[in-house]
Parts: sequence; C-alpha cells; structure tokens
Amino acid sequence: MQKGKINVQTENIFPIIKKFLYSEHEIFLRELISNAVDATQKLKTLASLGKFDGDLSDLTIEVTLDKKKKTISVKDKGIGMTSAEVDKYINQIAFSSAEEFIKKFKTKSEAEMNAIIGHFGLGFYSSFMVSDRVEILTKTYLKRGDTKAVHWECDGSPDYTMEESDKSERGTEVILHIADDSKDYLEEHTLLEILKKYCKFLPVPIRFGNEKHWEKVEGEKDKDGNDKEVEVEKPRIINNTDPIWKKKPVDLTDEDYKKFYRELYPFTFEEPLFWIHLNVDYPFNLTGILYFPKVKRNLEVQKDKIQLYCNQVFVTDSVEGIVPDFLTLLHGVLDSPDIPLNVSRSYLQSDPNVKKISNHITKKVADKLESLFKDTRTDFEAKWDDIKVFIQYGIISQPDFYDRAKKFCLLKNIEGKYFTFEEYEKMVRPVQKDKDGQLIYIYATNKEDQFGFIQPVTERGYDVLLMDGILESHFINTLEQKFEKTRFTRVDADTVDKLIKKEEAFPMKLNEDQQKAVKELLEKQIDTKKFTVVFESLSEKDQPMMIVQNEFIRRMKDMSALGGGGYGFMGEMPDNYNLVVNANHQLIGKVLVEPDNGKQQEILRQLFDLALLGQNLLRGKDLADFIKRSTEKIV
Repeated sequence: MQKGKINVQTENIFPIIKKFLYSEHEIFLRELISNAVDATQKLKTLASLGKFDGDLSDLTIEVTLDKKKKTISVKDKGIGMTSAEVDKYINQIAFSSAEEFIKKFKTKSEAEMNAIIGHFGLGFYSSFMVSDRVEILTKTYLKRGDTKAVHWECDGSPDYTMEESDKSERGTEVILHIADDSKDYLEEHTLLEILKKYCKFLPVPIRFGNEKHWEKVEGEKDKDGNDKEVEVEKPRIINNTDPIWKKKPVDLTDEDYKKFYRELYPFTFEEPLFWIHLNVDYPFNLTGILYFPKVKRNLEVQKDKIQLYCNQVFVTDSVEGIVPDFLTLLHGVLDSPDIPLNVSRSYLQSDPNVKKISNHITKKVADKLESLFKDTRTDFEAKWDDIKVFIQYGIISQPDFYDRAKKFCLLKNIEGKYFTFEEYEKMVRPVQKDKDGQLIYIYATNKEDQFGFIQPVTERGYDVLLMDGILESHFINTLEQKFEKTRFTRVDADTVDKLIKKEEAFPMKLNEDQQKAVKELLEKQIDTKKFTVVFESLSEKDQPMMIVQNEFIRRMKDMSALGGGGYGFMGEMPDNYNLVVNANHQLIGKVLVEPDNGKQQEILRQLFDLALLGQNLLRGKDLADFIKRSTEKIV
C-alpha cells in the first residue's frame, strides 16, 4: 500500500472547495458523470484509430445508490487509469490546480472568484462537497504487465492511500461516502431529478437502477379475453444519447421536431409555431434547435426555457444575458463546446465566444423570419398574432435588430389586413397628415370596446390600426423614434377632428357665458379631479359628450405598468380624462333653455353616463342607477 500526503501547503483546502467551488452542490454528480463520459469517449476514439480492439458492446455508465452504506457510486467502462496516472492526475495536477485556486481566492472577492473557477481542473474534487470519504477503483484499458488495478482513497484531508485492487473490469468507479450534512442526496428521487436535469442528453447511456414496465405476453389472454400483460423490471436509462440537434435537418421530419419539443417540455400541450435548426462549425461550434412558442400574456413565464449545453452536458437554463433578452422568449436547446462548463453565469455573459454565439443566433433568427415572410407571407400573416411579440421585443430591446426586422415586421388594421412599414406609410400618407405635415397613425387597442371611437374615424376615410399586444406602448414609442415626422395616437385620445388636426371645420354655437353655465351644471355631478370639462366645435352628428384621455400620459402609464425604464413615476399618477362637450349638439342647446333645474341635471347626467359607457368607465352603483333611470324613461 502506498501512503502519501498531497503536495499542498493549505491544510483546509477541502472545506474551502466545499464552500466555494460551486454555488450548487448537486453539480458533483454532473462532474463525475462528465468525467465518466470523457473516459468512455476516449476509448471509442482509440478504437476508431485501431489502438483498442476490446469489447465495446456495452459502455453504459452506472450510477448506484446504497442507502444502507450511505454511498453513491459512478462506474464507467472507459479507458481507466494506471497507478502512475492516478498519481499524476488525482494527486498532483488536480490538487495543484486546487492549490492555485485557493491562492487566487485569497485575493479575490466572491464574485470574482466565481468567474475564475472554469480555469481549474477541479471536477473530480467536487465530490468532496457532499462526501467525507471518496474511493476510486480503476483499471486501465492497457494490457501491459504493470497495469494492475488501483484503489485510491482520501478522507478530505491532504492524506491519501493508494494500493493494488482486485478490480477485473476495465474502467473507473468513484464511490462517495456521503457526509451527514448531505444525506438528502441519498434519496432516489433526488438523484433521479439531478440526473435528468444535467445528464438528459449525454452521448453515453447512463443507468440508474431499474424501472417497472407493463408488457404484453405474446399469445396469452386474460380472463376477459384481452392481451395478457405482466409487470417487468428493466434498466432505467435516463438519457437520450442521440438528440436530434446533433442530426442533419435533411434527415428530420416536422414530427421529429415536434416530438423532441414534447420531450423537452412534457407539460406543454401546445405545439411550437416553427423552429430554427442551428449547425455552425466556423468561427465557433454551435448546434441547437430554437422553437417559437405561442407566447402567453405574462412574458416572465416564457423566459428561461432555453437549455444551454456544453457537449451535451447541461450548463444552465438561465440564459438571460447570454442570449439577447428578446430571444429568451424562445424555447429549445443550444449546445457548444466553446461554452465553458464550470463557470458562473456572470462569467458566461462576459465570455467573448458566448457574445459571438449570441450575435449569430440573432442573425439566424432574423434570417428565418425574413425567409418565412418572403416565401410564405400568407402563412406568416396567419401566425403574426403569436410571433409579433418576439419581433416587437427585439425592435424595442435590440437596436441592431430593427434594421432587419423592418423588412418583415407587420402592422395590422382593424379589418384584419397586414402591411409592412413601407406599405402602410404609402397607403395612409395621402389622407392622414395634419396641417403641419406630420403623418398620423391612428390605432385601437380593443376593437369592440373602442368601436364608438373607431366608427367616426373610419367614416372620415381614415385607417385604424389594431395594436392589442402586451408590448404595444413600448413598441409605438420606439417606432415614433424610428419613423420620420410620424405620430401615433390612440383612437380615443381625442375627438376625431383633433386626432388629425385640420383647420377648424365648424363654428362654435355656444358663447363663453353659455359654456360657463353648462360647465357649472356639470361640475355639480362629476369628479373634477378626474374629469376636465372642455368644449369643442364638432359636427352636430357627433356625440353630445365623449371622454378622451391624453395620449402621452396614458401611454407613459401603460409603459410604467409593464416596466418602462424612467417612467415609474407615471404609474403613481391618477387617471385623468377630458370630458369633451360638443358645443354644436342640439341636446346641449336644449339643456340651456330647460327651465326646470332638476330636468337640466337629469339630461346632463344621462349624457355624462353615456360618455362613461363609451370608455367602459360606468360601473357599480352609477351603472345600476343609469340602467334604472333609462328603464323609467322607456316606460
């Protein structure tokens, strides 16, 4: 037996590794299995080069849990190690890396320390985060006389023992004796969850115990005449070793992509709209599949659905800051050997390769959307309501994306017709300019609720856009900055003739004294903090009263509610509306000549309530009173 002391000066190296090496201790299983996969892949490579002719029929990696012995073992059939290799890679290189890590840690903040983890070969020593003793049983694939199996053991101090072993099979087994403070890892369901999280697509089969299946017994029937079924145990293989992102798109069908989507998200019942298959080998390596899902109203629920892998080893599903923010709404898988495995997310965000990958993904998404628009515009328009949030989010958050997106980003009007930016501008330019030459885009956010405002606008020959998405206020704000001499205004932001300001069309019938009289009567019934009475010279056919809301204030409040940077204070402001009185309507004139004060108040109340109804602001007791009052008039 060989006893020795690992060549380190820091006596408390293992407590520091245990505390600071990884933010999540469950990573130990990923690291050990990754090592086992590497050892197996190396053996397959040697065989392909004619340097190994042994049995490769079963290279399954086995993970075993023994609750009684309080052990977890990871066993592979890879290249194994000689005693010299154990001494070199376990006792010297890895520990010297650990020592260097400790020295650097002493002069770094914890945040800085997280960023340098990836530079050290500490994967194996993550096992000491959960163990108070670790054993290695290993036998090399080499068949020389001095290649006997080795048993290495360490209790988390710099002391270790190494001796010959009677292990007869090629490969390596790492046995962890789980510490009392990590006994949660001795639960089968916990290990299974970790394995499925980190090892779901590793290229070598990974077995963890058995699972029960029901199988039909050929030629046998039960008492009811149905095919007889018996319960059998089969090895539980937890990974798909050949995920479709590693295959060529030409070899895959639409059903293959949809099936894989269900494998990634088993609790998602809606199919993806379409997908992008990435396969890049220069100037970096990247494969993956990105799916466009149907986006729900809550954007935060959509995020963190992209799984990031390094050589099929799971890294993270928190990709915000790694890919552009608007692409975090996509689902799917990205895999690149150029992505560091053992680092924090903050390190990934600053890694130059990750930035290149991020830019490339943005380009590929833009290419896909543009080709879909050009090749199948009708189908693209049919999917627009589901995909527009991706494109709008990209235009809002990624300035460079606008230059590509303006070619395929669509505007939809209330008639359900779709236009590119250029097409729509050409259509409305002849009629929707104000007296200052500014182009006015009128829009509605709810076709039904705002119908009373839409109708007079369309009757004047103007077009109304339907902008009913969750990002519209931010999107409109961005477009106003991009378009020249263009303003967006919601259909209920003002009276129709003020939306597109032309020269005054109708003379005002009420003089200042008459306006003052009507205003005084109104202010006895309305909340003057919420409603400001204004008189306008409108057509006699327009409504006697209507309620409008300032476009700028309402939009800023909408942006603030959704999280518009810099507009937070707007969310604290109370709603404020203008009560527009049509000075030319006959009912307003009737109020002035009505001798009965009670009758005056009743007419104004009825007109005001009708205006409230037009904005869906009549509720509760006021709505009940309005219904009762209207019913009595009919009777």
